[in-house]
Amino acid sequence: MAGGRPEALASRVAGRTAARVSGSDVRGALPSGFYDRAAEEVARDLLGCLVVSDVGGERAAGRIVETEAYPGPHDPASHAAARIGRTARNDPMHGPAGIAYVYRIYGIHWCLNAVTGNAERPAAVLLRALEPVAGQAVMVGRRGRDRDLANGPARLARALGVDGRLNGHTLASEPLRIVAAPGPAAGGVASGPRIGVTRARDWPLRFWIRDNPHVSR
Repeated sequence: MAGGRPEALASRVAGRTAARVSGSDVRGALPSGFYDRAAEEVARDLLGCLVVSDVGGERAAGRIVETEAYPGPHDPASHAAARIGRTARNDPMHGPAGIAYVYRIYGIHWCLNAVTGNAERPAAVLLRALEPVAGQAVMVGRRGRDRDLANGPARLARALGVDGRLNGHTLASEPLRIVAAPGPAAGGVASGPRIGVTRARDWPLRFWIRDNPHVSR
């Protein structure tokens, strides 16, 4: 990895990102145009960006280290697959780009996605894992544990206080936004099959920061 030992680089990145979210104002939220592209591109480019939550008046933030793309109706694993069509559940996936698609799995856990593309090509990127950089005590309180705070989509949503009330929320506005930040070093992105899907299991649409300890397992 360029720029020195991996652990030293990780420490410097964490210090810079924590400083960006320590104040009361967070600048640099990604504009809607960032998301108005193919889901695969957005999924890769979100790595390194910050998710900043002020839900409930408590700040918690993390660096995105793992994502999954669901690129459109041709994807049989997508909630907006052609065989399903447009439904009340997947309606946010039809746009506009840059809003949150929040859904529940197993009737218990919430998952946070960023909508990409346009209404004619409903797609989204699932945020799978974060590296906590601010508000760790808040995350611990929400999760009821002091480790593995956001290394999985359900854990991530809970750590940030995300639930169905944020479905359709614009991700450039409070209380939940995604903020631009430096991405991984050159060669620092890995890709492979998605996790937890039964259709198109071998499609290499999961992206993660290589060797990051906060990637889901």
